[in-house]
Amino acid sequence: MPPSDPNEDAQHVMSSDKAAVSRALNLVEDRRLESQARVAALLAALKDAPKAADGHRVGLTGPPGVGKSTLTSVLARSVRRRGLTVGVVAVDPSSIRSGGSLLGDRARMSFDPTDAGLFVRSLATAGEVGGLAYAVNSAVRVLAAAYDMVVIETTGVGQSEVDVVDVADTVVLVIQPGSGDVLQFLKAGIMEIPDILVVNKADQEELARRAVADLQGAIQTAQAVGAAGGQDADWQTPIVATSATQGTGIDALIAALEQHRKHIQSSLAARRRQGEVRWVLDLFSRKHGEHGVSTLGGPDRLEALAKRELDGGQTPLALCEQLSRGYVAALGKTP
Repeated sequence: MPPSDPNEDAQHVMSSDKAAVSRALNLVEDRRLESQARVAALLAALKDAPKAADGHRVGLTGPPGVGKSTLTSVLARSVRRRGLTVGVVAVDPSSIRSGGSLLGDRARMSFDPTDAGLFVRSLATAGEVGGLAYAVNSAVRVLAAAYDMVVIETTGVGQSEVDVVDVADTVVLVIQPGSGDVLQFLKAGIMEIPDILVVNKADQEELARRAVADLQGAIQTAQAVGAAGGQDADWQTPIVATSATQGTGIDALIAALEQHRKHIQSSLAARRRQGEVRWVLDLFSRKHGEHGVSTLGGPDRLEALAKRELDGGQTPLALCEQLSRGYVAALGKTP
């Protein structure tokens, strides 16, 4: 069967056709060389989707066991009740033997399968570090073209989960009371990342109050040493107490998300562009390593080149292929 027309596929995705969205996500997960041109063509066709420009991309990160999946489920249902559509990417750890999804975050989420305005997809990390999977950048762009809000739930592998910054407009760091995570996050510098802090399982009231107080102190300490406000020095990071199992604090979380979305409206395009630049550099360095980066002039020159090309209308995957051809030419080989 001949390959489908990417422009036609894009139109079906933008109409929120669940079958089309699922096919598109299957495609972006396909690592085979012969599929990469189709992926690039599809994402190029989705680049100017109305929902992609106006929507909100929310990243939920935090250590294992804090209730991210349950919180994602409750948040998505609450957003749906407000009339917005939601796409969810749940990134799961992978089996070291099969490479397949190990935990299956969807098993811990409760959704109405008949709801046309809600789509949930699990992606396996397949050994990737940083809390995200290989296809997440592409998957987010597919879902952003189809739904008003995209929620990216990371694996929960620990303190190195910083890649979510590159795909999310708003990053939510979730912790639980009594876990001791606050000190660890402060030492790891992860307090630079979140736009919103959530203390989940706040039905443990005394422990939750203590966790909120610890977070407030951590923020003040981080600000004093210049380690906070890495994303936006003018934004005062709110702390929201929630209980996903009891459904409390969700309205406050949604209000904080809306407030942050309004706050970054004027800088959103630049924020997303920087994420695309880092995506291009990551893809290129994965393919060609440090030698490829140095051959094209080093990371600073490559970053400036990527930004200029993306600002000129180039798409990340097509740009990565362009850079690859430049690298091969620099080596004196035929592309």
